[in-house]
Amino acid sequence: MTTVLESLNRGLQRAMELDERVFILGEDILDPYGGAFKVTRGLSSTYPERVLTTPISEAGIVGLAAGMALRGLRPVVEIMFGDFLTLAADQVINHIAKFHWMYAEQVSVPLVIRTPMGGRRGYGPTHSQTLEKLFLGIPGLKVLAPNAVCDPSELLLQAILADDDPVLFIENKLLYLQKLHDTTAQGEFTIKINTPAAGKTTWSNYTSTPGYPTALLSLREAPPARLTIAAYGYMAELAQQAAMILAYQHEIFTDIIIPTQLAPFDSQPVLASACSSHKLLVVEEGTQTMGWGAEIVALAAEIMGGQLQQVRRLGALDLPVPASPALEQAVLPGVNEIVHCVKSMV
Repeated sequence: MTTVLESLNRGLQRAMELDERVFILGEDILDPYGGAFKVTRGLSSTYPERVLTTPISEAGIVGLAAGMALRGLRPVVEIMFGDFLTLAADQVINHIAKFHWMYAEQVSVPLVIRTPMGGRRGYGPTHSQTLEKLFLGIPGLKVLAPNAVCDPSELLLQAILADDDPVLFIENKLLYLQKLHDTTAQGEFTIKINTPAAGKTTWSNYTSTPGYPTALLSLREAPPARLTIAAYGYMAELAQQAAMILAYQHEIFTDIIIPTQLAPFDSQPVLASACSSHKLLVVEEGTQTMGWGAEIVALAAEIMGGQLQQVRRLGALDLPVPASPALEQAVLPGVNEIVHCVKSMV
């Protein structure tokens, strides 16, 4: 079975094969090293003139890539650790996200910024954070998060070649070695992949061009779900483990909604499930306060009102991520926390 890492590498290979305008920039991405997490391995050997190693300057890398995109190329930037996106925040927020509007829609910035996020590897407070919430709600910027259900290579390929907006592509570190789910196999879950038509929404004022997929998971041959769990990235894997425990040990059945596009967010799949279950739990690895989950909960409350009997969010404690494995586990939400939260809601 293909891993998420292999799938992402295949997506990059395919993008460079299909379009000579695709360039990849980043620190230590040349072979034989192939990047800190090996997602770019093999690319510089095949396309030596289009894989560019850079100095250690995140602002400089993103600024250079922005200029390349403005001139008609389709650059892909790798930021070695997502924690370092803060060094490129000015370029992202005040430049690439705004150029299309500032120049009267005469230019586009088809730039993809890939970066690993998340903890659980003992890397400590400055290499283990989940910071994408800092970039949610920035007009003109899309934020995507791959998972092991929706093919990461197709998601990345679409972002690079088909999307003319700048994209922040968040890759959870623990997802890299996860095996892709076989959506055609008779596994524990039934999997439905929903890709909205470009520009069409039901519940939200947001539009998305192109539309990125959302996965809907239910336990096979289970009774109707009593609760909806919304989660993305690696937290979706933990949500599936929790769903199995809840079903087989406590007879509590859940639906799991896994979006790939975090912003702008198409809330329709989440709200459609919550309309049926009447209970919604939103799970994320980032700190809980003022996070992605808070926005989804607020949106659900505004739109659904009294239809929701229970609604909660679960995230990391509002603390730096420790290097100690035991303390790191205490700070970040896991399977036990999801199980406990669902049981308390039903």
